[in-house]
Amino acid sequence: AMAAAAEALSRVADVEIDSGGVFKYVLVRVRAAGGPGKDVVRGHGWAEYHADLYERMAQELAQQGLGCECLGGGRLSHRPEERKIHVYGYSVGFGRADHSVTTEKLKAKYPDYEITWADEGY
Repeated sequence: AMAAAAEALSRVADVEIDSGGVFKYVLVRVRAAGGPGKDVVRGHGWAEYHADLYERMAQELAQQGLGCECLGGGRLSHRPEERKIHVYGYSVGFGRADHSVTTEKLKAKYPDYEITWADEGY
């Protein structure tokens, strides 16, 4: 079971965000039962609230036998034509995510982008 859980964890994408626009995001720690975890970024324009993003993710992960907790949220401004992403803001319900962690995750997925972050803004 541990090996299966670890494999399921490895299949969880580090970053899934919309291809452009301004939208809410959450930083989520995903865990295999009793095992190590990893932090992932999810950001989508369909989400009216940060909880919408987190709850959908929690449901999907539970089906794979994985648990999770929300480490905080914020907003992303994704401008693909300029190859820029700006990370800012916070979640009223979950608090402010560690935007520096989010930025590192985004840099790994978008190495040719300029990625910045700020603790200001809502």
